[in-house]
Amino acid sequence: MKKSLIALAVLAASGAAMAQSSVTLFGVVDATYAYGSGSVSNKSQLTNSGYNSSRLGFRGVEDLGGGMSASFWLEAGLNNDNGTGGVTNTNNQAATSTGGGLTFNRRSTVSLNGGFGEVRLGRDYTPQFWNLTVFDPFGTNGVGTTQTLNSSLGGPTTIRASNSIGYFLPGNLGGFYGQAQYYMGENNSNAANKKDGNGLALRAGYANGPINAAIAFSETKFLTGNIKAVNLGGQYDLGVAKIMAHYNQDKISGGNDGKGFLIGGLVPVGAGEVRLAYSTYKIDTVGADPRTNKLALGYVHNLSKRTALYATYAHLTNKNGAAQALNGAVTGVNSNSNGYDFGIRHSF
Repeated sequence: MKKSLIALAVLAASGAAMAQSSVTLFGVVDATYAYGSGSVSNKSQLTNSGYNSSRLGFRGVEDLGGGMSASFWLEAGLNNDNGTGGVTNTNNQAATSTGGGLTFNRRSTVSLNGGFGEVRLGRDYTPQFWNLTVFDPFGTNGVGTTQTLNSSLGGPTTIRASNSIGYFLPGNLGGFYGQAQYYMGENNSNAANKKDGNGLALRAGYANGPINAAIAFSETKFLTGNIKAVNLGGQYDLGVAKIMAHYNQDKISGGNDGKGFLIGGLVPVGAGEVRLAYSTYKIDTVGADPRTNKLALGYVHNLSKRTALYATYAHLTNKNGAAQALNGAVTGVNSNSNGYDFGIRHSF
């Protein structure tokens, strides 16, 4: 009888512990047929992430009591068209990019959460990236991605940073939100590149009702010149459509500066959504100032909450010596390029 009572007590304690913690498997598989045309060559390919980034992830949270919790997030990028993993960067310096296998390159963090907010450690998105993707109708995915990201001079930490220490404000501040992040290149203190890959970034915003607006600042130190970035963006929900815009500026100490903007919108149509955007980015040089402009139009049709079909068209114009192209095509200086995405996205 005593052994039975002990066993029941152990099971009850185990059940209580399980009730206080949880682990979730999640992911996205997005396959895209992409075509790009340019004045020099065209390209046709089956690729991925034309609507949402393909990924495989694990996340979990444990209730510590007293309003506190601990959590983790491990998220790997996937190239489902060929089965390889995404590229990562170990110390925020371009020469160290690796990939091919399954790496948790998108996010790998552990956090402590409470009434004070969240302290997050590991590889994570940088504050300077959020305004570019949140206020882009295409979410910085596929051929419609804003030129303020595609042409950015922001360097390896434009999207994510490794070795970061981050802090997020609590979510009960009447719509105000904010993030601070410090990241390290992890070089020896007696080396010439001791600060290469170190950076500090801040973001603050307000989201309430139909309004969402934010501003971000960052500075990352590199041997080739420190990069300062500032951007701001906003969105207003009209009910029949969401309009959004953002501005981004990158300054390299002793080098070129770049700046650009996006204006666009999302329009619900039945079970789907129309996406449209115009974006531009110019690099200030001693001579001509290369500029690339993009007009993008897309449609997403939701077959269910987890599965969607999509199509996107984008037209790129180059001026003053620019020669960018879409979907792997090659175009000459000051020539145009067209790109098309057709795909299916399934999330789980």
